[in-house]
Amino acid sequence: MSEPAMKTMNVEYAIIGAGTAGLGAYSRISRQTDSLVMIQDGPYGTTCARVGCMPSKLMITAADYAHHLNTSEFFGVAATGRVDGRKVFERLRRERDNRFVANNLRYVDKIPAHHKLEGRARFIGPGRLRVDESVEVNAKKFILACGSRPAVSEVFEPVMARVLTSDTVFELEDLPRSVAVIGTGVIALELGQALHRLGVETTIYGRSGRINALTHPAMQQQALELLGTELDIYPVGKVVSTREDAEGAWIEYEPSNGQRFTKVFDRVLVATGRIPNVDRLGMEHTGVDVSETGAVTFDPQTMRRSDLPIFIAGDVTDHLPLWHEAFDEGRIAADNALNYPNLMPAKRRPPLMVAFTDPQIATIGQSFRQLEGQEIVMGDLPFTSPRHVVWNKDQGRIQVYLDAKTGVILGAELLGYKAEHLAHLLALAITHGMTAEQVLSMPVYHPSAEELLRDVLINARDKCRRYAADNMSH
Repeated sequence: MSEPAMKTMNVEYAIIGAGTAGLGAYSRISRQTDSLVMIQDGPYGTTCARVGCMPSKLMITAADYAHHLNTSEFFGVAATGRVDGRKVFERLRRERDNRFVANNLRYVDKIPAHHKLEGRARFIGPGRLRVDESVEVNAKKFILACGSRPAVSEVFEPVMARVLTSDTVFELEDLPRSVAVIGTGVIALELGQALHRLGVETTIYGRSGRINALTHPAMQQQALELLGTELDIYPVGKVVSTREDAEGAWIEYEPSNGQRFTKVFDRVLVATGRIPNVDRLGMEHTGVDVSETGAVTFDPQTMRRSDLPIFIAGDVTDHLPLWHEAFDEGRIAADNALNYPNLMPAKRRPPLMVAFTDPQIATIGQSFRQLEGQEIVMGDLPFTSPRHVVWNKDQGRIQVYLDAKTGVILGAELLGYKAEHLAHLLALAITHGMTAEQVLSMPVYHPSAEELLRDVLINARDKCRRYAADNMSH
């Protein structure tokens, strides 16, 4: 039998990827034209809903309840209980699939069938895509929103049967007896601490000794110390080799002191970052220069890639792999595709990141590293508000960075209990260009966590006043 003829589609816009960024772009473009197609490789449902934000928070919440059982005696409340791993994962998948993924799929189901195409897209020439081996798509403008995938080093090849990633860990039927967590990034620390609190014997292996979300050296050090009091962490070193036998996966690790050691684990959770899927698109056929490393260059104000009508958005940029950033980028890319060649640079929102570890980690606006060398003052206090003392959660630190001359809040780094809420207040202040003095004019209830924000802004404001006095005297 002869092979079926290649089907051809001719459209104005082609969106590769139906995740958060792709759907954000689709919602914008579909209001203006019917000449578009959205191409999805794999199951529908965003990274956040399926394997990211939501299932991880479901696991972390279960872990928090388990942790409360072990710490409640401090408050005079003796408690006992046990973790049922099967029920933890059953509940996680039930909520994920029936609520968060289902909400996403309901939206996708409403999209007209002629706007959706399933398969892996690859450029075969300027303005031309091939989807699997059955459809050729000719388009004038492209939005690349094809996401990313977990990075797994070749050193783990011998134990791949026992390797988990953030894409697969939530499919476990039960909790393993032990797990090696590779990495000290946000995903590694969140999931590693959750597994530990659920009763899994957990060891975390780092490489650089840094928690990348924080940039001030003192904050970095304190974060490692606080997490290290609960978790078995080796922050600096490398995995030298791995092997598998009937006992499990053996990890040979060389820490910074050079004294190698080997431990065996039921499972290995590799959380060392993600690889943008742009390397699968055949970009060399578009006329775009591709670097040897596969790095993606783009204008973050327009999301345009090179000088062609190709735009990029979401995790595939490896820029700010966060849900709200992906949604914003999808819409920025769509607006500029719609108006091409008259580009519309967007004003990006202040960066905001929260890690749901305990203590939480949050960064807002410009980081300490970005501000080094500039004229700033730093409000700097421990996480010891009366409310945090009541919670018995008075560990950590908050730093807020102000423009030394104007008192405008530029950024902040937080390490502490319920830091997510203080971070959002600071994000609001930074978005509106507020000074410390302006934020201090709002009422603050006693006792509340927000008292800590008030106190650190007073600390920073007073330093601004001393800075001004010193400069006047000179």
